[in-house]
Amino acid sequence: MTGSLWCVGVGPGDPELITRKAARLIETADVVAYHRAGHRPSTARTIAADLIPDGVVEEELVYPVTTGEIDHPGGYHGAMAAFYLECAERLGAHLDAGRSVVLLAEGDPLFFGSSMYVHDLLAERFDAHVVPGVTSVSAASAGLSTGLCRHEDVLTVLPGTLPVTEMARRLADTDAAVIMKLGRTFANVREALAQAGLLERAWYVERASRDGERLLPVTQVDPAHVPYMSLVVVPGLDRRADAAGRASGSANSSSRAAMQRVRGVLPAAATSERSGEPGTVFVVGLGPGPDAWLTPEAADVLGRVSYVIGYAPYVARVPTRDGLVRLPSGNTVEVDRGTQALELAHDGHDVAVVSGGDAGVFGMASAVFEARERPENAALAGMPVHVVPGVTAAHAAAALAGAVLGGDHALISLSDRLKPWDVIDARLRACARADLAMAFYNPRSASRPHQFAQALAVLREELPGDRPVVVARHVGREQEALEVTSVAALDPEAIDMGCLVIVGSQGTRTTADGRVWTARFVPSR
Repeated sequence: MTGSLWCVGVGPGDPELITRKAARLIETADVVAYHRAGHRPSTARTIAADLIPDGVVEEELVYPVTTGEIDHPGGYHGAMAAFYLECAERLGAHLDAGRSVVLLAEGDPLFFGSSMYVHDLLAERFDAHVVPGVTSVSAASAGLSTGLCRHEDVLTVLPGTLPVTEMARRLADTDAAVIMKLGRTFANVREALAQAGLLERAWYVERASRDGERLLPVTQVDPAHVPYMSLVVVPGLDRRADAAGRASGSANSSSRAAMQRVRGVLPAAATSERSGEPGTVFVVGLGPGPDAWLTPEAADVLGRVSYVIGYAPYVARVPTRDGLVRLPSGNTVEVDRGTQALELAHDGHDVAVVSGGDAGVFGMASAVFEARERPENAALAGMPVHVVPGVTAAHAAAALAGAVLGGDHALISLSDRLKPWDVIDARLRACARADLAMAFYNPRSASRPHQFAQALAVLREELPGDRPVVVARHVGREQEALEVTSVAALDPEAIDMGCLVIVGSQGTRTTADGRVWTARFVPSR
């Protein structure tokens, strides 16, 4: 009579998280097997050590490779497949002899566990069972003491070994995420989080539930000291509690964003507009926030196109409907989005590429035209492009304050991703000396934490300290807030990507009731 195989999850690290069933099976096993890396003891065995009986037969299953680099004709996956066959043969010999075999698995056996591959090879020949275990994801969420998923949230679990663009793409439509298998991949994981706009919401968890457990914001983690068996958690937002908090005056600057570059097979829209004829790319400004600021033309376009493409938070503002495919993406892939839209138009579809505010002001309109002119897109050069204007963030912020942009003004992005800082510096000085009011987009982010302070230092050199400054936060949304200050008093550390900052001109005035406006009349110099 053959023996039974038990693939037993021993949990993420704390021995007290081993289930009673797992403990009973380990204590009565004839053979206890476990995987381990060649350079260290088995974590699973360490967790279950106090339960392993004296004199039991132990089978150490030592990985031939852990880094993906190996001299094998089938590469890493070929080497691992051969290794799992060897494991199955070794354990199968015990089962043929009638012995009960417990194969220990860190966490849960069927959740990124090696034991599942051995189970698959032996289950058809022997009596095989799986005992679930507490996963590292559950332990990490418990360690953070935060809800991982709430209400109808979607949770996405990703391996950190994915390429940056693919990892970010997979974050496109999710509410919460867990990224596993870190170690040498951590720098790529951090970059994907940054591109997706999730970096400041992400937490790093090391040794979940064990002695030495570490919980840190991802922004504070040294990439040189990240073990493989650690993970990143991006908790879902409690939108209902967040809405209640906003109603009571609290602010939450967390954003849901994602990164996606869709290539290959696209989901089909319900209908194709015109067989054999090109469609149109509409570049649509959604305005800064509220639906009331969406223009009738923009609403009409969004109501009839087959595809909507854009930065994920903007795509999320477009309601779903039959026949509409939404393709969200993240930062830094604007021209790719434009190319994708042009390709869909080439195939006969009408496509909306959406931007917040006005699409022609630091938005997607320029990126679409740039994509159409690239040599590699020569076949797309004739695709029709129509730009649908929207309310700009700068002018919405100015209206909130009063009329701070009532005179000549400049709109300046402080991001140096597409232009060098010395150009920004020169333009700041030129506008200040020309006595233009200035509205600043992209003032400060996690990847550019010092640039607004640099810009403010330039302004303090060029402008008087009492020059009025308006800081508008989340204009048009429930978190909306307005602060009126001055060049001298402005704290750069209080500025983030949810802010739009406007610096007035010589003719800008502040009224007794806190309104800020700029006179139309400019005296001669």
